[in-house]
Amino acid sequence: MRISREKVRENRERVVTAAAELFRAQGFEGVAVPELMKAAGLTHGGFYNHFESKEALAREALESAWAAMAEERGRARDLPQLLRGYLSKAARNAPGKACPAAALAGDVRRQPASVRATFADGLDGMVESVEAALGGVGHRAQAVGLVARMVGAIMLSRAVPDDHPLATELLEMTLKAALDELADEPVAPGGDFRA
Repeated sequence: MRISREKVRENRERVVTAAAELFRAQGFEGVAVPELMKAAGLTHGGFYNHFESKEALAREALESAWAAMAEERGRARDLPQLLRGYLSKAARNAPGKACPAAALAGDVRRQPASVRATFADGLDGMVESVEAALGGVGHRAQAVGLVARMVGAIMLSRAVPDDHPLATELLEMTLKAALDELADEPVAPGGDFRA
């Protein structure tokens, strides 16, 4: 039975969406193709009708995850609000739905160059949006440092048991330091958090 092009496109999007979440939650190697297809509500045999390889899917899933993150940044009214959302227990406890950098930084280095390049492009977009919120040109170093601290705090908080006081302290102290830093410098009103 043949399916319409629209249905093919819809099925492909379902696989990409499922992969974007599963890869962030379990890592690239932690998810097998049959599990991806099942999460998308499709059969394993259809995978290669949509993607030439798991690597190709990984690239698309990363692009999708970064796009979702850019949308989320776009909803923040300013950089302090973005920081509060990013450095929250909710974000820490939802790796499949949160930042690809914090979820996959340790895993992506073992992936092919094309996947790493897609990861780098998305991370650069995140840095650029923070840089714009800090005032644009001339704030790149500060933006890189801030993003690195944000990502690192989430990664370390996830590595510590949830009930350990350090898990929360890592988030709270990083947020406080970032907000204190922003209070000492003017921040562009509204900011542009889109990648």
